[in-house]
Amino acid sequence: MEYTVMPAADKTAPLVVICGEEESLDELRDELEKRSDNECSLVLFRVEDWNRELSPWHADPVMKKTEPFGGQADMFLKAILTEGLPAILQEYELQPEWTGIAGYSLAGLFALYSMYQTDRFDRYVSASGSMWYPGFVDYCKTHEPKKTPQAIYLSLGDAEAKTWHPLLKTVQDCTEAVTALYQTNKIPVQYELNPGNHFKDATIRLAKGIAWILNQD
Repeated sequence: MEYTVMPAADKTAPLVVICGEEESLDELRDELEKRSDNECSLVLFRVEDWNRELSPWHADPVMKKTEPFGGQADMFLKAILTEGLPAILQEYELQPEWTGIAGYSLAGLFALYSMYQTDRFDRYVSASGSMWYPGFVDYCKTHEPKKTPQAIYLSLGDAEAKTWHPLLKTVQDCTEAVTALYQTNKIPVQYELNPGNHFKDATIRLAKGIAWILNQD
């Protein structure tokens, strides 16, 4: 798998895994530096086919003339855990204090889904995550994290639910249901509403989430 690493000067600084597109990585680092004095290493794993690689199980397409969701998140996560991270830690001699995983949109859903599949990560960011995904809220309610998270950050645009689409319009209700679930389970969780629709300030929203988990004691 392909990845890009931005190592911190401090080898023990937290490591944050991101799944997405490389073009926004420099901007993300700049936005992070505005919001946190705490250093971290960043590693971005490139996603070629979001609907296939980041979806937890098969689902029908949400729009006409688009591909269905392939449900290969387990395979992508396994590649991160068995190929990507071990190679990166060895090559860059990193010994992170803790490891987080962050993502935007479907990658945000993937980040939370990983919490139920592995104990490798400690902190989670789902910025404008696709919580509308069929069956995901029920999955969270009927499954336990592999270990108790240190912190979870969830966010959404305040206009994201204002859509005609019957599935996508549930995103705010679903995100708030997941937030309430974590609150009930005494997991430190932050939920933030940002102005705008799903496509507004994606990098900034992701940076805000990563900064928040970096700033937690």
